[in-house]
Amino acid sequence: MMGDKKYFCSGSHLTVKILCLIIFLVGCTLLPPKTVDYVDLERYAGVWYEIARYHTSFDENTVAVTAEYTLNDDGTVKVLNKGRVGSIDGQPTSIEGVARVVDTKTNAKLAVRFNRPDIEKYEFPYWIIELGAEYDYAVVSDPFRSVLYVLSRTPTMDEQFYNDLVQSLAKRGFDPNRIQLTPQPVV
Repeated sequence: MMGDKKYFCSGSHLTVKILCLIIFLVGCTLLPPKTVDYVDLERYAGVWYEIARYHTSFDENTVAVTAEYTLNDDGTVKVLNKGRVGSIDGQPTSIEGVARVVDTKTNAKLAVRFNRPDIEKYEFPYWIIELGAEYDYAVVSDPFRSVLYVLSRTPTMDEQFYNDLVQSLAKRGFDPNRIQLTPQPVV
């Protein structure tokens, strides 16, 4: 019996390496995603087009989604999300909210509260985890990787750039199979 226990505990080096790799990969997805170092909220303000997202019940089958951010005098950010239900020609829908900066050192972590009776008592984490140097694209998530939004200043994104971005997100623990393109009108 003692010999079996000793043999079991010693294990093969390959088994130990595989186990360590699994623990490392699981740990990567359990840790919150890293945000960008700093966000200039004045540059971030304006209209963003939703290029892709993880589907959530909150999205309500919307397409042609835009998010417009406006700085308020009190340091909060007005949020106006607009889209169309079901198709580009579908019924317009919108929701307004207010975001407050949670991490004032980076401005990359915000919390959004929407003006809709069923959810107005909740604050939703809004973490900016990717941001183009020219503020031309952004990726937003939360501490749990349960939401993901790929945003652009234009309604389309270069296909190769988008594919590289999805690969990069996969390396950071996001599931590329959950990312769905958001149809936008052709401009």
